[in-house]
Amino acid sequence: MPDARIKNEKQYQALLEIGYSKEKAARIANAPEAVEKGANAKPYEEWTKEELYQQARKVGLEGRSYMDKNNLIKSLRTN
Repeated sequence: MPDARIKNEKQYQALLEIGYSKEKAARIANAPEAVEKGANAKPYEEWTKEELYQQARKVGLEGRSYMDKNNLIKSLRTN
């Protein structure tokens, strides 16, 4: 049964299937961009560093202010 607290259930389930924890999958699926863009989101490589930084901020990544674009991408994908 879908969890009413999850804004993008499809993305949440997909993240669980590829091995994300429930907490991490929920954080990502509840980010505003997840609801607005869904599966149509452009790959992180096409995002600006500022966009990546803001996404990292929304999902609560620590140390983001010290990261370059490649580290932000890696951290967003693995955390």
